[in-house]
Amino acid sequence: MELAHYSDYAVRLVNSEEPARNKDTLTSVEAVRGLFGANASAARRATDADVTRFRAVRARLRAIFEAADTGDQTLAVDLLNSLLLEFPVSPQISGHDYLDEHGRPRWHLHLADHPSNATAGFAAIACMGLAFHLTEYGADRLGLCQAAPCRNAYLDTSTNRSRRYCSDRCATRANVAAYRARKRLEAERSASTGRSAESAQETRAASEV
Repeated sequence: MELAHYSDYAVRLVNSEEPARNKDTLTSVEAVRGLFGANASAARRATDADVTRFRAVRARLRAIFEAADTGDQTLAVDLLNSLLLEFPVSPQISGHDYLDEHGRPRWHLHLADHPSNATAGFAAIACMGLAFHLTEYGADRLGLCQAAPCRNAYLDTSTNRSRRYCSDRCATRANVAAYRARKRLEAERSASTGRSAESAQETRAASEV
């Protein structure tokens, strides 16, 4: 598995909350377990205490995306480094799930689960994945959706660094809103021009009397 793939853990956790919409789905141990996806063995370690711990890590991860989104790459890296120190990873070589054409293991590196608690394990994987993504693609590839009030986190892997939205839905919504705003402006300008022309005609008519 490509190590940068683990950065999806960070995005999932950050996007479990939408502050601008006052929405938070991270309210139970079941929600915590759901963030692990297919990693059922790690999810089973989650307890009610992890809800609060996950929220604390989430706030720190969002701060990284916010710093990157505003162009403060140094701050983003410093914040991520502090998390990496607090939640170290345990890399392991594996190959039991992938065999080549000769039936031999295709060895690959993956990040092992931290044994102490669910939060430590998830945070370690999420932060290391984010670190691989940042160093591979650049800190400016960490963004927050520009379709207000969304502000969900996303990872930009586009070839021309053009991504601005977390999803196609938000991109469409933003484009429709921009189109409507342009139409309103055009209508206001047209009305203003019409009023100006009408006023000018009235002025000319008054001067001819």
